[in-house]
Amino acid sequence: MAVTLNETPSANRLHIGVFGRTNSGKSSFLNAFTGQEVSIISDVSGTTTDPVSKPMEINPLGPCILIDTAGFDDNSELGERRMEKTYLAADKTELAILLFSGNPYDDRETCGKTEKGFDLSKELYWYRYFKERKTPVLAVVNKADIRKDGEALLTQIKRETGEDAILVSAKTGQGIERIKEALARKMPEDFGTVSITGTLASKNDVALLVMPQDIQAPKGRLILPQVQTIRELLDKSCVVVSVTADGLPQALKALKEPPKLVITDSQIFGYVYENKPKESMLTSFSVLFAAYKGDLPCYIEGARAIDALTENAKVLIAECCTHAPLKEDIGTVKIPRLLKKRFGEGITTVHVSGTDFPQDLSEYDLVIQCGGCMFNRKYVMSRIQRAKEQKVPITNYGVALAHLSGILDKIVTPENRV
Repeated sequence: MAVTLNETPSANRLHIGVFGRTNSGKSSFLNAFTGQEVSIISDVSGTTTDPVSKPMEINPLGPCILIDTAGFDDNSELGERRMEKTYLAADKTELAILLFSGNPYDDRETCGKTEKGFDLSKELYWYRYFKERKTPVLAVVNKADIRKDGEALLTQIKRETGEDAILVSAKTGQGIERIKEALARKMPEDFGTVSITGTLASKNDVALLVMPQDIQAPKGRLILPQVQTIRELLDKSCVVVSVTADGLPQALKALKEPPKLVITDSQIFGYVYENKPKESMLTSFSVLFAAYKGDLPCYIEGARAIDALTENAKVLIAECCTHAPLKEDIGTVKIPRLLKKRFGEGITTVHVSGTDFPQDLSEYDLVIQCGGCMFNRKYVMSRIQRAKEQKVPITNYGVALAHLSGILDKIVTPENRV
């Protein structure tokens, strides 16, 4: 992704997902919550099909992405595909708003007794789903203006979950401000605290960034990892020097002392390593983002699993961007070429982009994930977790290229020195 320096990447915003049954009032709730017509409102069941995302600034939460999802009880012809999108939205969600609208039942027999209450089976499934993934959940009951059983439903939710739900009305605005306050209390403690460069750079350190502007770099702009890294280094009061690969020797000559840190594009790891001062630490944008967006120790372990591949191996290469591959594209050309050079032409590489990441990874011997700058950390970690659960090694572009270049043990990371 390419951006200008003053843009706020959507992947850095707090992702808040709204989930509930069909016609539970998700869209009307979201419109009331934002004060804007974000989603279409209709009495027709299943109006919301694909998730609808809206970037906003919400006090006291700050910059957010709000996601309206299809009903999780959608039984329509396209219901299964809509549910896939809802699960995808859940993978990205860092704070979940779960609308409880269970249908009331009378005289249901439980443990030999008859009782009145509400069918919360579907809501409780999703409540547990988020809890298992350590996603904070806020329980909400909508339509307070027309529900006469709202308090009874709140009581049952408390009994079933151990948490207090909030009764709101999207029509009158009742309880909406309480939602914002409750979300602020549930915000993940580590949100927004993860650093790109970590302890590798601090005030007054000189950081030299080697940034090839090849055919894949958009004219007049920098790619997102470069922009975010530059901004963080400037915020740390570092001295930032940026050059293209052919300008590296001249930049080093112009500096009075060797830079403390050299950050390069992973594709020219070998060249920069051979030409940098011995005392300068070396890393890459992709390696930095491996720690920033994912699980770096897992990626390092996955990269070392490359050695166990054979000519009959099958490798999944997962690119977050959805751009059309260009000449010498890293995911579709350069990494497959390196693998074939090492293991033979028989090795199979499969390339996917965007959110087209398989649920079943069992047919693959390795997954190589890009830096993930287009997605939030929650979603990248969901991919890593899926690979771990299926016991498939996973790494990322930068870590894999460092290993294939034979310098994985010579680069540094924000968390530790490899």
